[in-house]
Amino acid sequence: MSSTAELEKICSQVRRDIVRMVHAVNSGHPGGSLGCTEYFVSLYFNILKHKPEKFSMDGLDEDLFFLSNGHISPVWYSVLARSGYFPIKELSTFRKLNSRLQGHPATHEGLPGIRVASGSLGQGLSVAIGAALAKKLNNDNRLVYSLHGDGELQEGQIWEAAMFAAANKVDNIISTIDWNGRQIDGDVDKVLPLGDLKAKWIAFGWDVLEMNGNKIQEVIDTLKIAQQHTRKGKPVVILMKTEMGQGVDFMVGSHKWHGVAPNDEQLGKALAQLPETLGDY
Repeated sequence: MSSTAELEKICSQVRRDIVRMVHAVNSGHPGGSLGCTEYFVSLYFNILKHKPEKFSMDGLDEDLFFLSNGHISPVWYSVLARSGYFPIKELSTFRKLNSRLQGHPATHEGLPGIRVASGSLGQGLSVAIGAALAKKLNNDNRLVYSLHGDGELQEGQIWEAAMFAAANKVDNIISTIDWNGRQIDGDVDKVLPLGDLKAKWIAFGWDVLEMNGNKIQEVIDTLKIAQQHTRKGKPVVILMKTEMGQGVDFMVGSHKWHGVAPNDEQLGKALAQLPETLGDY
């Protein structure tokens, strides 16, 4: 396990990767990726019991992670590479022809760390619940984690899956909601309000925790508390408050950076705020 200071250094490098990747091809989703950096770094460098050098699709005897809001692939690719799933230099192929690093994660190219294609919003919770049930059938005591956008909760399939998980006591799953209040068309509350999310998840039969997703120690502590809430008859969800574009001052809190790449000048300004700590790809 890495110290908080070490994890914060990794976060800075991951954020550099994100803005450089989307800038290089003038395409991608930097806002949510930057906002979820602490979550991914905490998960892969501190929380998950996983085997980067021995990746297998079945994931027996290891924790599994599923990204439902697949458009934030830049942060996931960066963390996968820097935790040992594939060469860091491969980040330079992001969104290019014949790359394994598609704009939305895909399985056809065989990229280690990716177990299901995602980006068609609303489907990831169903997939994660299926994986959690498979672990129960296999007497595999490892956990399943998933991440979802708050705008994604406007999809009906999420709530069907939530009802199913509670009804069937799928208590080996920890799902997290990136609760940044932004989606591609504007503020979530203006596009389609979600109401009282905590009350809603409780009503659907889930055990609910909350955290600030941009404070790395709080993320680690909350994920460890969530682990203690598993195997008690209820699925677990964490409502994670984040800021879209966190780490880059001119991107913070704006839905306009949901899916827009920085130009040359903006890239320079962003990188000036993000120390290079592990070496750029």
